[in-house]
Order: sequence, then C-alpha cells, then structure tokens
Amino acid sequence: MDIVANYHPVFKAFLAGSFSGTFSTILFQPLDLVKTRLQNSSHNVVATTVDGRVQPGMITTFVNIIRQEQIVGLWRGMVPSIARCVPGVGLYFSSLHWLKTKLGKNRQDLAAVEAIALGVIARTMSGVALIPITVIKTRYESGVYKYNSVSGALKAIYKAEGIRGLSCGLGPTLARDAPFSGLYLMFYTQTKQAAPKEWLQSPTAASGIHFTCGIVAGIAASLVTNPADVLKTKMQLYPDKFPNAFSAAMYVHQTYGFLGFFKGAVPRMVRRSLMAAMAWTVFEEITRSIGLK
Repeated sequence: MDIVANYHPVFKAFLAGSFSGTFSTILFQPLDLVKTRLQNSSHNVVATTVDGRVQPGMITTFVNIIRQEQIVGLWRGMVPSIARCVPGVGLYFSSLHWLKTKLGKNRQDLAAVEAIALGVIARTMSGVALIPITVIKTRYESGVYKYNSVSGALKAIYKAEGIRGLSCGLGPTLARDAPFSGLYLMFYTQTKQAAPKEWLQSPTAASGIHFTCGIVAGIAASLVTNPADVLKTKMQLYPDKFPNAFSAAMYVHQTYGFLGFFKGAVPRMVRRSLMAAMAWTVFEEITRSIGLK
C-alpha cells in the first residue's frame, strides 16, 4: 500500500476500482448469465410446470443451465465479463474521482443533481470505451454464438459486421448504464448522508453502512433502467433484426407486452445491487487505506 500511496490520485482510483470490480464480477457472473438467457427469446422460459407446480423463469433457467452445461456453465462468458467489468469499474471510479476533483468536491459533499450528473458522465466515458467488449460479453452469455476466445470474437464480428457490429446497442447500453450510475450515485450519497456521522467514522460500522447504502441504491437504479437493458440485449444478439432501439422496443411490446421490458429484472436487480454494493464497499475501504478521498 505504501507504493500505491505514491501514485497519481486518478491512477489510485483506477486501481482501487479495478480491484473491487474483480471480486464482484466473478462472484455474481451466474446472475448476469441467467439475466441474459431470460431476455433472449430463444433460451427464455417464462414459467414451467414441475411436479404440478409453476416454477419461475429465473429458477428454471438456473436449473436448465446446470443440467445442460454443468455447474461451470453458470460462469460462461467469464473472460469477456472480466475484460469489460474490471477495467470498466476502474475507468468509472477514476473518471468519477477526476470529475469531482475538478469540481472541488468529495463524495460526501455531492448534492443530488451533482451526483446524477457526475455518475452519468463517468459511466458514459467508460461505456463508450468498452462497447466492443460489451457486445462480446452479451453474445458469449446468450448461448446463441459459439466463440472460442475474446480475440476470436473480435475478429469474427469485425469481419462479418464491421465497426457497426462492435458498437451495436451503444444507445441502449448508455441509456441503461449512464442513468443507472447517475441514479445509483445519487441514491448512494444521499442514503450515506442520512447515516449518523459517528457510524461512518467507525471502521467496524462503516463497511456495513456502505454495503447497505449500496443495496438500496442498486435496487432502485436497476428497476428504473431494466427496459434499456432488454433493448440492449436484443440489439446486440440480433443486429440485423433490430438495427435500432425503436424496432427492438416495438418487438418487445408486441410480443410480450409492457412486462416484457422487465424480463430478467430479478437476477439483474440482485446482481447489480450486490455487485455495486460490494464494489463501493471495497473501493471505500481501499481508498481509505491508501489515503484517497
């Protein structure tokens, strides 16, 4: 930690964010896989009857993946997930630190509107930079495409679809991630500001408060942005069928109705809430230990 303490603050934020993103990405990958399968009609099972009882789609999908692909199948797409999420979280936290430093603020001082604006801008910067990996990650998890490696997938997509294929779904991706990060940061900072200051100064209580604030913020932000996540998945899996968000939205509404925009909401809400809460908790602890606030 002494060596890291001498690094530039933005680089320290990147390292802390990347480190925190690694654990949460690996731990919650199965939920992301199930979410993608639920949103993909060719693999989707809304409900099925087992022993006379109706089972929810999420549980059924978990069971089907384990039966067909073994337990290791739940971590399908792990490599592109790490390739996207680890630098993505690092870029987000470093961008956020740089932006708030320019404003002369720290996270505790951010007003609600400032938190939304900083979260949106920081996530947009990292989202645009990593959109090719996002496309590959979605296709890996869907089970529709059979790529052998991330580099092989990059070559195959570029050869067949060009730059457009590597950036398909950018609009819905930003419409999902940017508002999520803005709303999340707002809910997180506002919930944290409501906690007693003496609790936040206590090393034992602080981690629990950070995690709880992260869960509350994650649930609220996930629910609001789930429709954009559904459209992103459709566009990235079937770019020829859905060249834009409007065509994807029309298809979802005509085929599944309004509730179709909330396919995969439960696993996504659980994953995003726990993943973001863990990432922020670890990030807060690391930044405190290396003197970055």
